[in-house]
Amino acid sequence: MVTRSSIELTIVMPCLNEAETLETCIRKARSYLDRSGVVGEIVIADNGSTDGSQSIAEANGARVVDVPAKGYGSALLGGIEAARGRYVIMGDADDSYDFEHLDLFVDRLRAGDELVMGNRFKGGIEPGAMPPLHKYLGNPVLSWIGRVLFPSKIGDFHCGLRGFSREAIRGLELRTTGMEFASEVVVKATLGGLRVSEVPTTLKKDGRSRPPHLRSWHDGWRHLRFLLLFSPRWLFLYPGLIAFLVGVIGSIALLFGPISIGGVGFDVSSQVYLAAFALVGYQAILLWFLTKLYAQREGFTLPRSRRFNSLAERLTLENSALLGLLAFLVGLGVAIAQLVIWAQNSFSSLNPTDTMRLAVPGATLMIIGAQTIMFGMFTGILSVDTKR
Repeated sequence: MVTRSSIELTIVMPCLNEAETLETCIRKARSYLDRSGVVGEIVIADNGSTDGSQSIAEANGARVVDVPAKGYGSALLGGIEAARGRYVIMGDADDSYDFEHLDLFVDRLRAGDELVMGNRFKGGIEPGAMPPLHKYLGNPVLSWIGRVLFPSKIGDFHCGLRGFSREAIRGLELRTTGMEFASEVVVKATLGGLRVSEVPTTLKKDGRSRPPHLRSWHDGWRHLRFLLLFSPRWLFLYPGLIAFLVGVIGSIALLFGPISIGGVGFDVSSQVYLAAFALVGYQAILLWFLTKLYAQREGFTLPRSRRFNSLAERLTLENSALLGLLAFLVGLGVAIAQLVIWAQNSFSSLNPTDTMRLAVPGATLMIIGAQTIMFGMFTGILSVDTKR
């Protein structure tokens, strides 16, 4: 008799109206369990099927778990939560993945890996199994972006066949409910320091007569958005630093007069736009910092270096307010100096170019000062201890 404590592997398949292929997938998964001798179970995480998929699953010996919350991620989260095995292997129920040959996944899990990803590009993709848009653009580009943004060597971020330690994955507190769940698993496992590996797997054309649930551009954007949101350095910090430095350096250079580069002249009008660059960049840098603090407060797994921790200790509400006040007063001093010059000229018209050349950095400092003060207040809010 198989008891809950003796189950080593749970094979989870998300299901939404997969009556055409579900029996085949269950049969193949059962064939693997019988051949390998692995003590396991098959769980169908049903997401509201209306085509009798539940009855087919039960008739073929699988355990059906009802997951009312809609979405690919919701279905898998429900299946993982209901799993009884120490390890979980998840795969789509459309007969595109090879459930009969899961040996490489189980071997790596038994060796101590906590997430084992399948790689379809290494294992082989049957002609027609993956649309050209996904094969040559979507998957390679998104996987490359994932490797750039995070310290990961995974070559196929979106392979639907993957195995993991149930307890390790549950510890990541996965939250996404849609297709971006595939990216969340890899990103959080990497950032959380889990042992991650990759094995080749195959992909064949699915056996359904209807179109897949996947929406190429919509779901691709959701994956990209998730990757960027979990990497605030690339979303906010790096673009912000570039914009801020370009704006500040350019504005200071024009403070002393017009500049000509390669026959192209730059003057006060350019200084105004460079100041805008500096302000936008500064705002992005502040958003990077606040995103990291908020992520820590809410329990998201974002990398934090010693340098950032040291910076966070120094940028208290009081210190930020003092720095902001100083910048604001310097800018205000410029404004007062210009007011005095205007008064000395009996409030008559001044040279607009000379006036703007000094007014632009003065106004910029006042805005940056005000932003810094409000930034300090918000960091103070985030640092208040509350009962969780």
